Amino acid sequence: MTEKELLYVEDAINHELYMIKTIRETEECLTDENLVKVVKKLGHKHESILEMFMNLL
Repeated sequence: MTEKELLYVEDAINHELYMIKTIRETEECLTDENLVKVVKKLGHKHESILEMFMNLL
């Protein structure tokens, strides 16, 4: 992988980490169970995307 490609992957990883953190913070603020389920599902999706990027390295 070139240095430029590694920088793109690093940016993508940082974006996913930010999204996971934000989703967890949002989940703690919600009271509606349906919304909590949706947010949890979204969080799992971002965790799998993060895992995919980590496997590239």
